[in-house]
Amino acid sequence: MSVFDDINQTTSKASHIGERYIRASHQYFRLKIFQQLTLSLSLVTKVLAIGSLLFAGLVFLSIAAALEIGDALNSFALGFLIVGFVYVLLSVIIYLLRAKFNTMIIKRVGLKFFN
Repeated sequence: MSVFDDINQTTSKASHIGERYIRASHQYFRLKIFQQLTLSLSLVTKVLAIGSLLFAGLVFLSIAAALEIGDALNSFALGFLIVGFVYVLLSVIIYLLRAKFNTMIIKRVGLKFFN
């Protein structure tokens, strides 16, 4: 009967090791998810804070530039029109380069997510 006892002990040890592995894997994945969530939330918070300040600054700079161009051309409407066309031109350029932006974002996020 010692063979059956040895098999029973071996099975019990294997079961115990398997349970420990599952618990450790579960804890690891919980920590990994927590890490990814905190990194994402931190990134979104920083982007919103910095982006809103940059947007406000860009609005004031655009108004100042439009007023200055309008003053130089003796037509404020023309100054605002020129600034508007500059933004439209930048938008078209960004639209044409959107594939490069996607590639860059995927590479950066992939490095953080899978490490």
